[in-house]
Amino acid sequence: YPVVVLKRGGGNRHGGSEFGSHFSASASADANSWLFSMFMIFHSHLSVSVSLSLSLSLSLSSFPPSSSLSLSLPSVWRQSCSRSRCGEQRLSYGLCSCSDDCLQKGDCCVNYKSQCQDGGKTWLDQECEEIGQPQCPAGFSKPPVILISMDGFRAGYLKAYGSMLPVLSKLRRCGTSTSHMRPVYPSKTFPNHYSIVTGLYPESHGIVDNKMYDVGRNALFSLRVPEKNNPEWYQGEPVWLTAMRNNLKAGTFFWPGSDVAISGRFPNYYMNYSRGIPFDQRVSTLFEWLKLPQGKRPDFYTLYLEEPDAAGHQHGPDSKEVKDALKNVDQVIGSLMEGLKQRGLHRCVNLVLLSDHGMEEASCSRAAYISNYQSNVDDFIIIQGPAPRIRPKRLPEDFFTFDYKGLVKNLSCRADDQPMRPYMKEDLPKRLHFANNVRIEAAHLRASLNPAHTKHTPAVFIGYGPHLKHRTTVPPFENIEVYNLLCDLLGIPPSPNNGTHGSLNHLLKRPVHRPVHPAQLSHDAPCGAFSALPMGGLGCNCSSVSPTEVPLVSSAFVNRWILSNALVLLIIIHRHLPYGTPRVLQENAHFCLLYQADYVNGFSRDVLMPLWVSYTLPPPVSRCLPPERISYALSAPMTCERYHDDPTLTYGLLHPPGERHALLVACLPLVMAEYVYLSTEVWTYIHTVLVQNYSRELNGVNIVSGPIFDKNYDGRFDTPKITAASEAPIPTHFFVILTSCADGGLRPELCAGPLQVRSFVLPHRPDHTETCASGPDYTWVEAWMLLHVSRVRDVELLSGLSFYQDRISVEETLQLKTFLYDV
Repeated sequence: YPVVVLKRGGGNRHGGSEFGSHFSASASADANSWLFSMFMIFHSHLSVSVSLSLSLSLSLSSFPPSSSLSLSLPSVWRQSCSRSRCGEQRLSYGLCSCSDDCLQKGDCCVNYKSQCQDGGKTWLDQECEEIGQPQCPAGFSKPPVILISMDGFRAGYLKAYGSMLPVLSKLRRCGTSTSHMRPVYPSKTFPNHYSIVTGLYPESHGIVDNKMYDVGRNALFSLRVPEKNNPEWYQGEPVWLTAMRNNLKAGTFFWPGSDVAISGRFPNYYMNYSRGIPFDQRVSTLFEWLKLPQGKRPDFYTLYLEEPDAAGHQHGPDSKEVKDALKNVDQVIGSLMEGLKQRGLHRCVNLVLLSDHGMEEASCSRAAYISNYQSNVDDFIIIQGPAPRIRPKRLPEDFFTFDYKGLVKNLSCRADDQPMRPYMKEDLPKRLHFANNVRIEAAHLRASLNPAHTKHTPAVFIGYGPHLKHRTTVPPFENIEVYNLLCDLLGIPPSPNNGTHGSLNHLLKRPVHRPVHPAQLSHDAPCGAFSALPMGGLGCNCSSVSPTEVPLVSSAFVNRWILSNALVLLIIIHRHLPYGTPRVLQENAHFCLLYQADYVNGFSRDVLMPLWVSYTLPPPVSRCLPPERISYALSAPMTCERYHDDPTLTYGLLHPPGERHALLVACLPLVMAEYVYLSTEVWTYIHTVLVQNYSRELNGVNIVSGPIFDKNYDGRFDTPKITAASEAPIPTHFFVILTSCADGGLRPELCAGPLQVRSFVLPHRPDHTETCASGPDYTWVEAWMLLHVSRVRDVELLSGLSFYQDRISVEETLQLKTFLYDV
């Protein structure tokens, strides 16, 4: 959870979106003067009227206002007709006309017909109607797509102030919407807007912040300097270039990156950013573009509005000024809808309205000074915002040699109520996807957990038009999925991206992309000849079970017996693999399937440990069951002696014992060198307390768990080349996927309806400094797991596996895989 980093000191207050404003504190400011706010706002400004020094930077515009008089007129008057204006003499100023010849000249105000010609009800006054097929005027061979951003519009605004936002409320009621849309990390304007139009995480598209440094070019990026227009910063392909590559045309009235020659090309029509252009003039320009003849007219449009973000920064997210800004935005969208209706396009255009992030109240009363935790603050600076990063002052000389790890260690667990936690970037929660880019500094700071401080950060999403479903509400999703949706609405294939194509098919009336499950790249072979137990056993010491309590049973016998008994095998598969056997998407992987009474295991011959283990727990009963332990060995026995060269190693089970048999005694290294996996106590607590609680809460749960190897922290599973054959395979993380029936009355193996999932990617770290936990109390473990909650899709990318292939439809599976359990 990000922290806002602020500079101490006074200054003038200025509003303004991040698109054209930022803190005026210099990047070379003394780190001793920076502070952290406990109340977070998920972008680079505070949302309260505190004395912060802000400055506004506007780029030159190629589209100046038509006249100074025009700018002084009320927005509603410049864009609409009243009865008193009907039949007026044509004016030399204004954006539209209410004169008798305006239809002939094509410049009527948006409500001319309803006000001056008794043209029936306005769009707003009409009831919701389901648009079966696009109804477009002559000359429109396909529906245009308009993408609108309302910067800083948090999802809760529509619920809180819906009665004063009639246009947006109707669009949401009549179209397709979600309770909220998740922004990417960090939740700032430039990274999120560029993620929306590329489908890429910031680490993939390169715009990792509103202010960043590229050591390879020794260049600094910020919104105030001409370097912002250097195309080398912008990676990936924005949707306007995808459209143009597919012989469509694009017109962008502001969007981060749209006024930059990315890959050597601008949109067909674009505007250099200038905050001074009134909103209604921006809408009027879209109408001008829509009037162009086919062949010159854009197929894709963007419209960017700075509000309510600007008002929220200056006055606070719940201020009167924000409410006024919301009303203004609603009127502007209303003008757009009335103008589309007057042009016969209201049943033709596909409209996507969204925001880049929400907004949280910030409080300077909850702050911590870096100098309270670090005496030497002279050789580094803090990059402010929701993703604070530590950067050495001497650049580029110290960029790679600076002691980031030492600083992170020194800032860790210095006080019981420490409001921030330091991280190396590779240790950040995997769902953030914020490590694999050299522009992301190595050391980071994040706020201590408090979900109450983040409830208003999600963004808004509304879809409306002939290709989008009518009166439909869908579960939340990430904004990286919007790019594929836009491409589907345009009828063009998307470029490669981080989204999951088809995961938003349930928003569309007639999906154009039909996803399929990925093909398995490696297949299991028989487990082969099982040898007898090694002399002296496996060399393991599992403290939870005394060797004298339970006899060792050869798994070779159990596995062969199950495989030879078709009915028993079917029962075990039905119980422990109710949603299908995980598919292996790693090339040239060597593994076998081991069936036991209480689990099924995909055992890897390459790393000599399970790729995955799957088992189903029924709701627990109050009794103690002595475990039996099953040991097995392959042609190359996996014994704990493999790790005995390192005296710091400890060992433990991958999952807990079952009623009749232990689930696995393959020795998993829990500690190696300075790398420590959870600890046996933490792992035991997860299985004996948390998993049992989940099983009780969910009426039984299917659990799939296994190791993850991601040493290069690129968010993808490592190839065998990265894990050297001479070293013991030490996972960087472990995954846990909990799946249950959405109908709480049914157990997992009996569920025929929708599923629900919670998945985690748990890090393998030296100690518990992330939580600053110590002592025998492990109640902190659940909050720690929730910190590392992830999507199943993240697990798939990190493990090289694919789940749920045999149970539900592909489209339903993709929705499940991209779901993120809300804390």
